[in-house]
Amino acid sequence: MSMEIKRLDNNDISLMRSLLDLFGEVFDDVKTYCHAQPETPYLKRLLANPSFFTLVAIDDNEVIAGLAAYELIKFEQQRSEIYIYDLAVSKHYRRQGIATALINYLRTIANETGAYVIFVQADYGDEPAIALYEKLGIREQVLHFDIAINHEE
Repeated sequence: MSMEIKRLDNNDISLMRSLLDLFGEVFDDVKTYCHAQPETPYLKRLLANPSFFTLVAIDDNEVIAGLAAYELIKFEQQRSEIYIYDLAVSKHYRRQGIATALINYLRTIANETGAYVIFVQADYGDEPAIALYEKLGIREQVLHFDIAINHEE
């Protein structure tokens, strides 16, 4: 395997669309990630945003893994933290250190931006993800709440 990791920029629309397709497949959520993908101008703006990080692992011109993360500028101190929003590896490429390589690449970016921590959430029962994150960091016990925008829900 001759894998390369690349940070996407606003010229990498086709790679971004391939990553969205991969997320849809891996997360078994094609409706969310594939059926209503943003238009190209939206993706160009997103990928040009210096606080949005999209990394892909490419093997033989195919996106085999990737992550999307956001830099959150803090208010209590002059610092930031990075939140990994999505991370996926194609099922044929798992258990080869690709997710760790993506996170390590993000660590380099975090260091360059001056972020003090990277954090990520895992779902209960997703043992491979939990094992990966425990290997790389410290588990926190938190509760997550989704607050509806429509007050009538």
